Amino acid sequence: MPGHDIIVIGASAGGLKALGAILGTLPTDIDAAIFIVKHLAADKPSILPKILADLGSLPASHPSDGEPIQKGRIYVAPPDYHLLLNQGSMRVVHGPKENRFRPAIDSLFRSAARAYGSRVVGVVLTGYLDDGTVGLQAVKKRGGVAIVQDPKEAEYPSMAISALRYVKVDRCLPVAEIPHLLVQLSKQPAAEQEAYPMTEEIEIESK
Repeated sequence: MPGHDIIVIGASAGGLKALGAILGTLPTDIDAAIFIVKHLAADKPSILPKILADLGSLPASHPSDGEPIQKGRIYVAPPDYHLLLNQGSMRVVHGPKENRFRPAIDSLFRSAARAYGSRVVGVVLTGYLDDGTVGLQAVKKRGGVAIVQDPKEAEYPSMAISALRYVKVDRCLPVAEIPHLLVQLSKQPAAEQEAYPMTEEIEIESK
């Protein structure tokens, strides 16, 4: 049975430091693929994949539309494009903004929940406003694991506070403790998917 091998992470303001603390310590042999949405300026090129690759030992890139998913890699949503997951591949689309953002955390999380169900781990980090909350709800509805950065240490706690308020999260942790948990979860069998069927809401909103 697969482990929790689809890790989706959302961050906004203050997110680079938090992402670096998590991704910089993950082992090269982690049995999972990691997908990142960080709110970025739409009109500027992003060097975030290079920064994250330099901080740790995992390769990172902006994926192309239709690119196959490989474990042991970090995929970062490009500026002004949503990153969505299908079974085995990714979509990179210039769809409508969501929660005032493109890329949006919610759209990544929802598509992951639709495609991979209980295998998904959703992580909400520092940031303004509430992007990530609805997506994390979808992850939980499909049997996945919800992790939120402790808002007391978040540089901008709004996203974490919103997720904690509206989602029954599994763990609320300082970022220093999240990498070890992600490695543990990648090795633990995911819940039986039959117990967490697809809802019509997730099906419609993930397309």
